[in-house]
Amino acid sequence: MQLPARRHPQFDPASLYAYPEHLRANLQDLPAAPGVYIFHAQGDSLPLYIGKSVNLRSRVLAHLRNPDEARMLRQATHISHIRTAGEIGALLLEAQLIKQQQPLYNQKLRRNRQLCALQLRDGRPEVAHARDMDFASTPGLYGLYSSRTAALQALHGLADAHALCLGALGLEKLPPGRACFRAMLQRCQGVCCGRETPAEHAQRLLAALESLQIATWPYPGPIALQERCDDLQQLHVVHHWCYLGSATSLPQARKLAKVAAGFDADGYKILCRPILTGQLPIVQL
Repeated sequence: MQLPARRHPQFDPASLYAYPEHLRANLQDLPAAPGVYIFHAQGDSLPLYIGKSVNLRSRVLAHLRNPDEARMLRQATHISHIRTAGEIGALLLEAQLIKQQQPLYNQKLRRNRQLCALQLRDGRPEVAHARDMDFASTPGLYGLYSSRTAALQALHGLADAHALCLGALGLEKLPPGRACFRAMLQRCQGVCCGRETPAEHAQRLLAALESLQIATWPYPGPIALQERCDDLQQLHVVHHWCYLGSATSLPQARKLAKVAAGFDADGYKILCRPILTGQLPIVQL
C-alpha cells in the first residue's frame, strides 16, 4: 500500500491550527437559521470569505474547528451575518455579495464570466455569446459555459458520449464521403460515410442536447418569490433570471423590480427549478 505524501510542517495547515479564541464572541449572535455569514479582515475593506447556510451557527462553528482553514481564521478579526427567510434567499444573497465584494478566499463566484452557450444553426452547433443576445429570451440555447473553449470541450464530450461525428458537428474538417477516424473505431455511427443519415444524426444530437436546454424567462415581467422562516418573510425579486434584491413588502419589491436586469448564470442555476416547479409562491410585479 502506498503511503500518502508527507507535507512539510511549514506548509501543513493542521500544524499551524489553534482554535480562534478571538472569534468566539461573534458566536453569541449567530442564530440557528438561514442566512449569509462573512469573515472580515481588519478594517472591513476586504472580506475574507462569504458563505451561506440554512443553520448559520452550525456552519460557522464548523469553520472555526477546521484546521485546513487555519490561515483564514488567523486573518479574520470578526464575523458578521445577514438573516434570510430560507435557503433560496441565502443562495441568492451569497452569489450577489461575492460578485460585489470579491472575497479573498472565494473562488467559484468571484468573477463575472463571459457566458457562452451552444446554439443550432442550420443543424450544426455553434458557440453563442451572451454579449450578442439575451439568453433569458432566446430559445434554442444549450448549456452555460464560461468561455468558447469550455463550450467546445463540452461539445466534444457530447460527441464521445453519444457517438456523434466530429465532422458533422463542425469540430473537424473531412473530405465529403470519407469516414472519420472515430467511425473506424466505432465511436461515430457513420453519418460521415453514409452508414447513418444526416436526419438520424441530427435527431441524436437534439436528444443529447435536450437536458442542457436553457429555459427562457416564463413571465412577461419581473416576479417576486415569497419565502418565510419563523418571523421573517422575504420577497425575492427576479427578472430574466437575474436576482434584483429582497424586500419585506410588495411596495418595496415593486421598487426593486424597476432595476434593469440582464441574464445571470448563477441566478439561473439557483432559480430555474424553484420557479419552474412552483417550489415557492410567486407574485407577478
